[in-house]
Amino acid sequence: MGKRNQERRKAKQKQRRQQARGQERRQSTRSGAAFGFGGTFDGSAQDGPFAFVPPPRTPSLADELERAVHEVIEAPEEHAEREIAAAASWLASAERHRPALSRAVFAMTDLLFGALWRAGWQPADVVWAVRKELKPRHGRLAVDLIAAEARRYAARGLDHRWAAQLNALEARVWWESDEQWLPGVALREKADHLDVARCLMELLRLLSWLPALELLCPPPNASSTAAAARPASPEAARMLGRIRALLTKAESTEFPEEAEALTAKAQQLMSEHSISEALLAARGGHRDTPAGIRVGVENPYEQPKAILLEVVAQANRCRSVWSKNLGFATVIGFEADLDSVELLYTSLLVQVAAALQAEGGRTHVGGGSRTRSFRQSFLTSYATRIGERLTEATAQATDAAVAASGVSGASARAGADTPGVLPVLAARHRAVEEETERIFPQISYSRSSGISDWEGWTSGRAAADRASLGTDSGALPSR
Repeated sequence: MGKRNQERRKAKQKQRRQQARGQERRQSTRSGAAFGFGGTFDGSAQDGPFAFVPPPRTPSLADELERAVHEVIEAPEEHAEREIAAAASWLASAERHRPALSRAVFAMTDLLFGALWRAGWQPADVVWAVRKELKPRHGRLAVDLIAAEARRYAARGLDHRWAAQLNALEARVWWESDEQWLPGVALREKADHLDVARCLMELLRLLSWLPALELLCPPPNASSTAAAARPASPEAARMLGRIRALLTKAESTEFPEEAEALTAKAQQLMSEHSISEALLAARGGHRDTPAGIRVGVENPYEQPKAILLEVVAQANRCRSVWSKNLGFATVIGFEADLDSVELLYTSLLVQVAAALQAEGGRTHVGGGSRTRSFRQSFLTSYATRIGERLTEATAQATDAAVAASGVSGASARAGADTPGVLPVLAARHRAVEEETERIFPQISYSRSSGISDWEGWTSGRAAADRASLGTDSGALPSR
């Protein structure tokens, strides 16, 4: 073989090796690591003997899915719709691979949710955020994926709050086998496979961009023993049972007077329980510390609902910080007080919903509807007036608690060294403030009035005056 022919042969071999490596690098870049759990193409093929280049491995269905999802996640906003449509079309067209695709989706989302849990998210938080940004169908799909991921953990590996959220979401595996999940979703949603695939891609894009949160609850299997619910004394358990039963009955009755009486009695019991818990912890030497929960604040009329939650939290010596773009608020306080916030806020939402329904709609003089502005103003006024009533009730209840301990409220507020209720409540207030500042160091305060309908404002204020808050006299005892 001539020298020039040998040189040409070597040049062709070198060119083929470079082309093969470039193809592998492109495949590796495209597959990427959609959720940070590693790609499948490592680009590490080496030349074999006699300059032989092994052919690139044929990508698996899981590889193809990961690559499609990666393109959806990494697409800039202006190209997101195009990438979602392309990925959904590929997913829906893989008819003969659909059973394997269901398994591949679960394998991918198990890793995704594991990362979200370590980043501070909890099941209910995820569903609130999805409902905030997307549609109810996406929320149902998210619950399915959460249920599938939860199969990885034994019951003893779940914190009691985590288990309660899964139960409230009804996050259960309803499909007979994983291969039947995607077809089953299409049947449940009465949608074609393309619609389901698009919904899935939109959901995965949103989930992959959720920010990190404060860790308020240990994720599954975070430790060898998950936190169980703190055992309540028999007396406390009976009282909490009575409180929940009263509120449930108050929300279901058709008679406003009965609902007010039931809510008042429930609030009275709730207040007594909270103060007893605080005093027991202080006098028993327990280092009780503030905790945090997240409460959903959902449309419609989310702003006045957030205001209502804020005033309820303040009345119970808690703080509420609303994350509007995520669909929930974080409430910081002591455990018994956090329970009270959830119970009272839920009850007041039921009461104000009934009041709004009784008011009906509204129209402008010219005939156009002003129902939305009326209801926005109604709810904002309702929350504002409830806040005024709660503030008055808190001051009255503080004086009553101090008087019961043998110290006048006036002298206590003047700075006397008084053991008992007031110092305990003051110390708890400081602890809650410090914990809130730690979690939200750059918190900003703003409250828009949201008032554009005077009739709605006055009607909401009147409804707040009629709302039942606490004791038989209408006052809410302090925490």
